[in-house]
This record gives sequence, structure tokens and C-alpha cells, in this order.
Amino acid sequence: MIELKDIKSVYFIGIGGIGMSAIARFFNEKGVKVSGYDKTVTPLTSQLEAEGIEVHYKEDVERIPKDVQLVVYTPAIPKEHKEYQYYLQNGYSVVKRSDVLQIITQSSLNICVAGTHGKTTISTITGHLLRHSGYGCNAFLGGIAVNYNSNFWASDNNVCVVEADEYDRSFHKLSPDIAVITALDADHLDIYGTAEVMEEAFIEFTAKIKEGGWLISKYGLKRTNDLKATHHITYHLNDVNADVYATNLKVENGTYLFDVVVKDWLLKDVRLNIGGLHNIENALAAIAVAHILKIDDVKIREAVAAFKGVKRRFEYVIAPGESDVVMIDDYAHHPEELRSLITGARSLFDNRKFVLVFQPHLFTRTRDLADGFAEVLDTADEVILLPIYPARELPIEGVSSEMILDRMKLKDKQVMSKEQLKSSLQKLVGDSTNKGGVVFITAGAGDIDAMLNELKELILK
Repeated sequence: MIELKDIKSVYFIGIGGIGMSAIARFFNEKGVKVSGYDKTVTPLTSQLEAEGIEVHYKEDVERIPKDVQLVVYTPAIPKEHKEYQYYLQNGYSVVKRSDVLQIITQSSLNICVAGTHGKTTISTITGHLLRHSGYGCNAFLGGIAVNYNSNFWASDNNVCVVEADEYDRSFHKLSPDIAVITALDADHLDIYGTAEVMEEAFIEFTAKIKEGGWLISKYGLKRTNDLKATHHITYHLNDVNADVYATNLKVENGTYLFDVVVKDWLLKDVRLNIGGLHNIENALAAIAVAHILKIDDVKIREAVAAFKGVKRRFEYVIAPGESDVVMIDDYAHHPEELRSLITGARSLFDNRKFVLVFQPHLFTRTRDLADGFAEVLDTADEVILLPIYPARELPIEGVSSEMILDRMKLKDKQVMSKEQLKSSLQKLVGDSTNKGGVVFITAGAGDIDAMLNELKELILK
């Protein structure tokens, strides 16, 4: 594997991906010449271009640089991609994002956040805590931190906060000093085959924790006793059997106030200014990391209060007080993520009608988890399903959004196209019979977020 110091030019195939763009920004920050390809122009690719990174949007071997030491590709691109094949056939060093993270983190103190959901928010809060407190870190995130409008930042302190992706076992390339595991719910069964095989992959991940290192895992995880680390503590929203939990929880003006209990330590009056009970739990994991690193109590408290969240993680598109309608957008694409989203919103707006628009992500995930999606979506008041976003997959016969719809017991449910949603929006949010108003939620990991501004304008007009 090439050494970091030898890389003068790097090319990214799929540079607009959230994880890919973070690494592109890392190299750009180091003065390395960075360029890349992506399929479409997005706000993120436009931002990369504004930062001095050259991006093109058409597969074209003539346009790609030939003097690069490293080519990084996303697994989302097809194997027949012309640029990918050119570099492969001509002997270039062609690697995945996880391989680059392995190179970057070889000699650093590494905080790696893994789990089938919650890892983006926890890694972002953790990175923010370290940055805001003055401790410092290099952060490679799977989402855009609202505080900094970025998924990457650098520091002179040789510490890396990394979102450890379980997809295709990428996280096995990492060597954590502190690891967090948030959840082991079945996911990516197109890769792993069974939930048991996926669990084994997480157990193997914990075996990568350095000698003397720490594991912070969600209390009650299946196979907790099989997880490996020199030091192991658990966290939970409010279960006193966990090593880290919240107590004295209050809701004040749409924010949460609580105390944090950690075995021999109490952190009082922590304020979290983002919605969702699951985000309190996410903050607990990040606070546990900060405590292990001996960050001052006052600085931890100040950093949590200053945290503004992650784009597309319980993000207010229309904030409370801005309209009769509160609009929330979230990346949730797994039944348990949807459950956390709905439960969190109910904790803040229990007297309102909940209208939820969900765009399923992947045919395989819809096929494997249709029952779970149906059960959770039934807890909303009205549900609109968009067609499945295929991402890297080809259609599977018999698998569609109707597969979820047919399993739901909720009366107010339907499948709509994006255009039908837009034309029906005023009716969906204009229910005057509900005195509390409407909470309108959009969820999914596909391209539903590209509609947000248009939907917002339609609601507010």
C-alpha cells in the first residue's frame, strides 16, 4: 500500500458521496491535487468545486488525470465504469474509501463509531465535542455537520474521528483506540446473507480495538458478551443498568435538559438543542468518549449545548413557530431508525397530526424488512410511500413500495409519485380538524432530500 507522504495527486470516482467527499477534502486540505467524477451535480459537488476541486460529470477517459498516485472509488459505481476500468487495466493503485482511511489512521489515535444506525450522529457529536472543547481532531463523517457545514475538518492533534461503515466489511480496515457500537439490527443482508453473519462481522470489528482500548456499546445489544475490548462500558437512554444513562430528563421550549450518570461521575444540567429522544442517547455515547479523553466537564456541557445537529438527521426544514406546520427531514432508511424518528418527534409534538412521507431505499432492504417497515409506519397518522430508490440495484420482481403498503394496518396510507405528492401537499398538511397542527416528516436515504426546498415552498405559500 502506498504511503500518505508519497501521494501528490488523487482521483475519486464517485467524489460526491458523503464518505468520499470527506476524504477528498482531507487531501485537498493537505495540498494534494484532488479531482474526481460523479454522475450528477449536487450541492455537495458544487461545494467541492468551490473549494478548488475539479469535478466532471460524464464518464470520459480523455478527461481523467493520468499522473495520479491513487485512485479511490465507491462500491456504488458499476464494475464496467469506463474510468474505473482504465485505471484498473493500466496498473494504477485503485482502492476503496476504507483502504484510504486505513492509510490515514495508521499512526493516529482513532475513535471509530460503528453500528447499523446512529453512527453518523454520534461521530458528528463526538467530532464536534473534540473540536469545540479545543481538544482537536480530524473528523471523517457520513453527514454534514450543521455547525460547520462540512463532513470533514482537520486538526494538528493526531486524533481521528471516523464513521466505521459495516457495508462490505469496510470497518475491518480500522484500528480503534475507542470504538462505539450503536446497534446490531439486521441490515445489508445483500452482503452478509444472514443477521448472524453480520453480527460476527461486528465481533471481528471489536477484535481490531487496540490493546488497552475502549469499547462503548449500546446496553442490551445481542451478543454483548462476545464483543472484545480491554475496557467495555455500555450506554442507554434511561436504563440504570447501563454504565452511562440520562436522568432527570425535562423538555423545555423544544429542547432537552438532563443529567448524565457515568459510574463514578455525574454531569448535571446538560442541554441538547436538537429533537429526538434517540439523539439524547447518541449524545450520551459521545459524552462517554469525551470523559474517557478527560475533557473538562464545563467544556463538554458547553459543546453539547452548542451542537446544531446533522443535515438530514431530525433536521427542521420548517422549525416550530415558523408555520402551523413543522417539517422534519431525516435520513432514516431502516425500521428502527424510523421508530426512533417517530418516537422522538412524538416526544416534542405529541398533540399534532403526523404525516410521514417515506422513500424506501434498495429493493433488497425492502424485501428483507417489509414487515418491520409496515409495523413502524403504522405508528404515524398518515403515510405516503414513494417508489423505491434503487441506488446500486436492479429491480427485483414482486418488490415495490406496495409490498410495505399491503402489510400496513393504518387506514390513511397510499403510494404516490413525487409529482402526485407535490400536487396533494396542501391537502395533506391542511387538516384544520387537528388543533395542534401538523408535523410533516420526510424520510429515506435516496433522493427525497432533493425535493425539500420545493416542498417547503409549497407548504408555506
